[in-house]
Amino acid sequence: MWTLVILIFSCLFFYFVGYRYYAARIDRDVVQPDAGFETPATSQNDGVDYVPSKPIVLFGHNFASIAGAGPVIGPIIAMHHFGWALTLVWILIGNVFIGAVHDYLTLMISVRSRGSSIADIAETTMGPRAKNVFAVFLVLAMLLVIAVFGVVAAKTLIAQPQMVIPTLAIIPVSMLLGWAIYRKGFNLGLCSVLAIAALLSSIYFGFKYPLPLPEAGVLGLSPLMFWFVVLMLYAGVASVMPVQLLLQPRDYLSTYVLFGSMSLGIVALLWVHPGLNTPAYLGGYSEEQGPVWPMLFVLVACGAVSGFHSLVAGGTVSKQLTNETEGRLISYGGMLTEGVVAVCTVLLVGGGLYWVAPAAGGIDMNALGFRETLKAGGWIHAFGSGYGNVVSQMLPFLGFTVASMVAVLALNTFVMTTLDTAVRITRFIVQESAGERVPAMHNKYMTTALVVLLAYCIGATDGWQKIWPIFGATNQLIAAVALFVISTYLIGVRKPTTYTLMPAVFMVVTTIGALAWQSYRFFTAPQPNWFLGSASVVLIGLALFVGYEGLQALKVHKLRPLPGEAL
Repeated sequence: MWTLVILIFSCLFFYFVGYRYYAARIDRDVVQPDAGFETPATSQNDGVDYVPSKPIVLFGHNFASIAGAGPVIGPIIAMHHFGWALTLVWILIGNVFIGAVHDYLTLMISVRSRGSSIADIAETTMGPRAKNVFAVFLVLAMLLVIAVFGVVAAKTLIAQPQMVIPTLAIIPVSMLLGWAIYRKGFNLGLCSVLAIAALLSSIYFGFKYPLPLPEAGVLGLSPLMFWFVVLMLYAGVASVMPVQLLLQPRDYLSTYVLFGSMSLGIVALLWVHPGLNTPAYLGGYSEEQGPVWPMLFVLVACGAVSGFHSLVAGGTVSKQLTNETEGRLISYGGMLTEGVVAVCTVLLVGGGLYWVAPAAGGIDMNALGFRETLKAGGWIHAFGSGYGNVVSQMLPFLGFTVASMVAVLALNTFVMTTLDTAVRITRFIVQESAGERVPAMHNKYMTTALVVLLAYCIGATDGWQKIWPIFGATNQLIAAVALFVISTYLIGVRKPTTYTLMPAVFMVVTTIGALAWQSYRFFTAPQPNWFLGSASVVLIGLALFVGYEGLQALKVHKLRPLPGEAL
């Protein structure tokens, strides 16, 4: 019964409190969208990065890019350490009042600033010093994202070879869809039906003809490194292709994959309405993660608030938005939709897996135990098992294994989406930051090759495993910086900062708290981790620097907005 109440309440909260009330207030008080404003997609149309997009296609790109695996990873880990109740509260409150605001205003400020990234806008609002520090920080964070998501996708293709064909098939199908709707002007609805049918067929062939790699490897590479290299090459090539050729249609189709899998999960929750087996509250302190504040707020990022989203909004979405009035649905609405995915994750895993074995027995805890599956196969295995259990109870003929594979396929599709979007965004940041000093960086092919090479080095050497434990705090620090940049921009154009300044302060304080706790744990461990401890201290210094620069900018009576631009 609890699952029904939580699911219905959450959806109503996101729609009425978030989209209909809070987003409408932001539109009225701050954005004031102008349908007659010529967006960068139109005024700077270059046929590659700046390209007007259909609203439904751009919604798909934005949602696919920001979602990735984030709204699944964070909630599962947070539930494991702190219970489902606090996890859900942070998802609901954080999403509506911080995350969606962060995404929407980043998008609209970028649109009003000729499609500039949040780092480039920081130079105008907080000065060149803040911009340079922020840009370096962003590039390092993005390289880590590219490397880690490439490794995760490669491991999934090895563990589940049935996913190879459907994972790769979406590339040619998407290119055909892009060609049909943009070059030939065919009907979007008809083309979408045919493309989705092709994807469903690829899933069937994937199950029928799995493609496992020999343990000895391929071309002298281990199976993991072979797929990792293939994914890095794909990300590099895809990131320099015109967005309407692959990025837009692929992300649009990816959205159908996730919507289809989540819709099936939601219907299963309504039909089965399982009880929540995971404890609602596990205390204010976790031996592994630490105190609930600040650690819960950095564990759950996507779904509540994530700094990566500001890079997507100002990196690719702002360059494809055709009409300002569409921004609210695409960005604020996209973040709310991600919140729904996070809530469903909590309910499917909390209701589909068991914290302790039922008294009646007959349950294989290695397959359906929360802690057992998390320990054996990580969050992907836990999500697939929870989803598979709930869905297979509604559709017994589908079976637990097939239902689990549907969930994992959706995750892998979005990880692929994040890969080349992240490469494209990193290229933009490097070009904006280093292009004037190093003319060669204006060459998109050279810059892309450099980005992919650096990400490859991080992933191939397992260097990412040394840095990943502090990535959650790093991501939330990006969100804090973005909110400060937005606030200082709004001061400069005489618009209220009510919606952004307090969230910015909260995120900075929370990030500093999380990094301070992590550095303490790293330094005082039986075997101290001096690298991660020192990195945490450096990030604390960055957070303090950002807070100081932001407060200094806020003290200025009037800041200079970008020439000819204002919200």
